[in-house]
Amino acid sequence: MQRYGDFESYPSLVVKFLRSYFEQFHRAGLSLFFLSWPTMKIKSLLARPFAGIVHRKIQKSALTAVADQHRILDEIMKKAAGTAFGKDHHFSEIKGHGEFRSAVPIRDYEKLSPYIDKVKEGKQNILWPGKPIYLAKTSGTTSGAKYIPISSDSIPNHINTARNTLLNYISISGNSNFPSGNMIFLSGSPTLERIGGIPTGRLSGIVNHHIPGYLKKNQLPSFETNCIEDWETKLDKIVEETINKNMTLISGIPPWMQMYFDRLTEKSGKHIGDLFPDFSVLVHGGVNFSPYRAKLLDSIGRKIDTVETFPASEGFFAFQDTLDQEGLLLNTDSGIFFEFIPAAEVFDENPTRLSLQEVKVGDNYALIINNNAGLWGYNIGDTVKFVSTNPYRIIVSGRIKHFISAFGEHVIGEEVEYSLMNAAHEHGARVVEFTVAPMVTQDEGKSYHEWFVEFEETPSDLDKFSQAVDENMRRKNIYYDDLIRGNILRPLVIRPLQKDAFINYMRSQGKLGGQNKVPRLSNDRRIVEELEKLVNKI
Repeated sequence: MQRYGDFESYPSLVVKFLRSYFEQFHRAGLSLFFLSWPTMKIKSLLARPFAGIVHRKIQKSALTAVADQHRILDEIMKKAAGTAFGKDHHFSEIKGHGEFRSAVPIRDYEKLSPYIDKVKEGKQNILWPGKPIYLAKTSGTTSGAKYIPISSDSIPNHINTARNTLLNYISISGNSNFPSGNMIFLSGSPTLERIGGIPTGRLSGIVNHHIPGYLKKNQLPSFETNCIEDWETKLDKIVEETINKNMTLISGIPPWMQMYFDRLTEKSGKHIGDLFPDFSVLVHGGVNFSPYRAKLLDSIGRKIDTVETFPASEGFFAFQDTLDQEGLLLNTDSGIFFEFIPAAEVFDENPTRLSLQEVKVGDNYALIINNNAGLWGYNIGDTVKFVSTNPYRIIVSGRIKHFISAFGEHVIGEEVEYSLMNAAHEHGARVVEFTVAPMVTQDEGKSYHEWFVEFEETPSDLDKFSQAVDENMRRKNIYYDDLIRGNILRPLVIRPLQKDAFINYMRSQGKLGGQNKVPRLSNDRRIVEELEKLVNKI
């Protein structure tokens, strides 16, 4: 599963977005009038006018994106000038993005960790004024657990963007009924610990503590079930708690939603759409949806709206703002100043750093953020492409550390996903999951890319299917094509895997469920050495 972001913003935000509106009606003296109405119907009723307001605000903000970005940079530098980081990098003397680029280098978590370590010790005014109100704990690829600061200034980015995503969806779709039913996010445990006196845990758990009591009744699963650490035990309890409920919105990372759907169908014998007649919207993020779309919609058994998001512990970066256009609207007025590095330069000592107005449609960029929680020149590890600059909409193209370049080809996630899914569509195949690694040999022309694919429906002619995938790859990546033409590589090889191979692999690694994902691309064979044991012998 090719990860982007963390997708941990939704467990409470799905139901939290009406809170402020209830309070406005209360102040207006209209509370008694609504006491005679069923609570769930009130939510649907109140959502409609505010959805229109939010939609218009989003449209207006999209027109001022560049100006908003430069204003945000000035604001966050001014506020952080007195912090340890601000003093070390002379924030009080910086004017504009050009001087900022010269003063603040690009850092990943490991390079920023000396500052974060001081935050974890309970010290104040390190990256942002005061202390963070939370530390969001998330997985790192080389550093183990990462602890991402969330400030009182930055938490509205997580809360309000999730709320606005759903309200915008209501406005553009006309569907205001889902707040009347039960909603679920398949997330990690909401249990928090303390580090340096700061509440610490998964972002999903942090946000869970912000739900007002009167909105908890239509959020599932229960808090007790959400706290279960073992994924399969937790999943069984979730199925038990939801199978007889009126589920209207379901959200999560696609592969774990599919496991949930499979368990529900196994227990009920029904399509999800029949089991939950009022289920009308599926919210997803964390991985590219394309490889999972067909199977998820087949499990549902009928047409349903889908809404894509791009949230992470570091911030809520983008969201789907239309029902019929490609890409996610970049969140340009929410406390984050974005920078973009051409992907080919990301490991250079002095890479090109572009601001929003300098980006081009179709180019692949590493996403860099500077935010109002104290992340500066921070490389989040995701790559994006702009599909539009009016407004600024992106697709998530992959992960910086998840690529194959064993022979100089620099194959990225977007290319392998496109190549496989197009071939699957043409050959009537159905893909569950896959990962790709290089097979390096010493004989000229014998090395190749090895694809480990779990099929729900295996293509009738695997050789022709493999050829189609390879041809797609050669069209998408000219370096790969050159290596094939030059007899440096031979065409890719596909290894079909046994049913539930990836689930069994994740179980063997102790990483089943939650926010854990299998990388789609690797430059080594550590993952596929385990998957080789699960190849389907046909």
